[in-house]
Amino acid sequence: MVAAKLTTIRVEKPWGRHSLWPGFADPAPDGDAVGEIWFEAPKGVEAELLVKYLFTSERLSIQVHPDDEVARAAGQPCGKDEAWLILTAEPGAVIALGTKTPMSTDDLRAACLDGSIVDKLHWQPVAAGDFIYSPARTIHAIGAGVTTIEVQQALDLTYRLYDYGRPRELHLDEGLAVSDPVPFTPVHGGRTCDADRAILTEGGKFVVERWTSGGSINLAGRTGWLIPVSGCGVVDGIDWTAGECLMLHGAPNIRLSGDADILLAYPGAEALTD
Repeated sequence: MVAAKLTTIRVEKPWGRHSLWPGFADPAPDGDAVGEIWFEAPKGVEAELLVKYLFTSERLSIQVHPDDEVARAAGQPCGKDEAWLILTAEPGAVIALGTKTPMSTDDLRAACLDGSIVDKLHWQPVAAGDFIYSPARTIHAIGAGVTTIEVQQALDLTYRLYDYGRPRELHLDEGLAVSDPVPFTPVHGGRTCDADRAILTEGGKFVVERWTSGGSINLAGRTGWLIPVSGCGVVDGIDWTAGECLMLHGAPNIRLSGDADILLAYPGAEALTD
């Protein structure tokens, strides 16, 4: 089989919401808020990427992730680069990326301990349609009022540096060891291929494309993740719609049909042949 739908996992979070994204059922008004939706690969499949939706009603913790070298030295399969496509953003919504000025490790530790790290980060406004690639070692935080699709390397390892006094574990020593407390410089930018296909990011640990119509995909032996943002269609005889995620395996000339807005993500630094 070329395509397979992934299992949807709803994750309740205190900072989540009761109003989600079209394609997902809202939790009951008196139920727990949903903060994340994950798409789980079939058992026995070692997925290189993980796809999530995030729904925030509060600022998330200030955090950092290890890179490949550090993670593998600790026995993990990879580090954690991640990228976000902003679907909705309330007025004033922000994301923090990097520090305003370079900081020493000692200064960063002190700022995390006394909470001043919040004011030392670069908080930038976000709007629907923004796309951000955040390499491992980048200190970051997602603000309130944001709905986003997150594509990341498949590592569930987060070091919290500061959490606004919430009763959750911090990982200051581990986080400081993998942090680059410097201003964020956008990297791994994109390009437009044609009217129906744009490369949102390449040159990092994975590529993300955005398609607005059907077409032929040649993954050249790689595995890809098909993420419908809106609309519906068919791939390999399997119907898909917004709110789902499919894994595509590297058969040549996979036909994608439908009139929709989709993301296609796959490991590697270089985009597929135009």
